[in-house]
Amino acid sequence: MYKNKKVVVVLPAYNAAQTLEKTYREIPMDLVDEVVLVDDASNDETVEVADRIGIKHIISHEKNRGYGGNQKSCYAKALSLNADIVIMLHPDYQYTPLLIRPIVGIIGEGLYPVVLASRILGKGALKGGMPLYKYIANRFLTFFQNLLIGQKLSEYHTGYRAFSAEVIKSINIEANSDDFIFDNQMLAQIFYNGYEIGEITCPTKYFEEASSINFRRSMKYGLGCMWVSVKYFLNKIGILNSAIFRSTH
Repeated sequence: MYKNKKVVVVLPAYNAAQTLEKTYREIPMDLVDEVVLVDDASNDETVEVADRIGIKHIISHEKNRGYGGNQKSCYAKALSLNADIVIMLHPDYQYTPLLIRPIVGIIGEGLYPVVLASRILGKGALKGGMPLYKYIANRFLTFFQNLLIGQKLSEYHTGYRAFSAEVIKSINIEANSDDFIFDNQMLAQIFYNGYEIGEITCPTKYFEEASSINFRRSMKYGLGCMWVSVKYFLNKIGILNSAIFRSTH
């Protein structure tokens, strides 16, 4: 708990058997009340490892639902556990669990209802092994998105993010894609509903076991991000009425 707020960490997992235990052991359990793992039909021993290390809430998809579909299950379970603060942490150890403590503090103190752990703040991205083409694409997409959405985030593409439960409940995540573009749609929804997003510097780690998408899927993701931003802009000026921007309230 943090000031009587229940803290739940969700782990969207796919073939994370090699890195899951290392990730889990660094979660500050004196602060975190519950850990939820959603396995998206992995081909390895992810579920067995999760059970062995003592993760209590394990959800297994019989068929692969995609990264966005995995997150939908993560957030639904977190809300069912009456979470007040929800942190999404990838179990591939690309993002350090040691940032959970300051992230929870930012939300728990009411400074920001959403926090992103940014790999771009500071100079750690390339030093930590981010491929140059991904860094350049990240910078270009972020510039384009900030321009259309009217914000000043350092990056929209980190997978390490935390939310107050109120934010998750107020946006229509079920209308979002089940693919990687889900992340971007969710941030656009958050801004559309008038919430502010804080950022914290995150060390970058790229290594063989860390999950990544290939160049073709990266291109598809990039074009999808641009389209989300265009739709955001068109909705704001009243030309479109996209389902993803309709409030759940």
